[in-house]
Amino acid sequence: MPAAPRAPLLLLALALATAAWAQAEWPVKPLRLVIPVAPGGGTDFLGRMLAQKMAENLGQPVLVDNRSGAGGSIGSVTVARAAPDGYTLLLGYTASHGINPALSRLPYDPATDFSQVSLIASAPNVLVVHPGIPAKSVQELITHAKGRREPLRYASAGVGSAPHMSGEMFNSMAGTTFVHVPYKGNGPALNDVLGGHVDLIFAALPAAMQHGRSGRLRMLAVTGLRRAPQVPDLPTVHESGLKGFNTDQWYGVLLPARATPTLVARLHREVLAVVKSADFVEKAQGQGFDVIGSTPEAFRAHIVAEVAKWKRLVAEVGIRGE
Repeated sequence: MPAAPRAPLLLLALALATAAWAQAEWPVKPLRLVIPVAPGGGTDFLGRMLAQKMAENLGQPVLVDNRSGAGGSIGSVTVARAAPDGYTLLLGYTASHGINPALSRLPYDPATDFSQVSLIASAPNVLVVHPGIPAKSVQELITHAKGRREPLRYASAGVGSAPHMSGEMFNSMAGTTFVHVPYKGNGPALNDVLGGHVDLIFAALPAAMQHGRSGRLRMLAVTGLRRAPQVPDLPTVHESGLKGFNTDQWYGVLLPARATPTLVARLHREVLAVVKSADFVEKAQGQGFDVIGSTPEAFRAHIVAEVAKWKRLVAEVGIRGE
């Protein structure tokens, strides 16, 4: 009987050896970190700081690619369709992997179309009101809102944004009827609250602190389950009577699905080395972030839980995506 051809076996062995060598030598070229929002703002700041520190540790550039649009969906699908070789990463966040999947049918699944690396940070929003609103606590705001003929109006960065969903969760839990006023971005929304054209907003922590300390806005509560170390005297909405209220914004690193466990583990070590460093923690906390650094398994479970949470709210109040 003639011997079986050896060429296919040799080619297979060569391919496996080449793949193993490439993985062992990773990284041998620049990486790309897709940030699915426009430049500027807290998400972009966090991603750029992560990219810079990873580049220093890896000895390879980590190029930032801002792919904004559709609440983070455009950048996310770019990564979902990329090769799972460790050279294309995503900074996923609340909208791209929590709220949007609950609002709309997307061209990606937030859990199964990605390999989760680590949940790296979270940041609360802060419920702030214009000084013309005579409320100095969450309960006073609820009482004031229910005693008015005209409903209070709250601003947001648009339908499906974290400030929008925070307002809808507040209405659902407090029995208020705040009217949503969407804007094209956080800046214009906050400006109209500062000008007194809209009554309140669930603002990002750095902006809330800036305007709260100047007296231009009044801070009432943070939206996470824990008080923010930057404003330790400010209570949470949760402890102010709306038990379980939690609309923290969160951020994490993901790879395309089918990345090997070895590669995910390597990326996990590299990401944790950055986010647990004293310099990163100091700068992140200075911008209102709470640094986390989770396991890949915990990050995946977090995404699943977040999508389920927002789906319940969307079904309850009948929110529709744009």
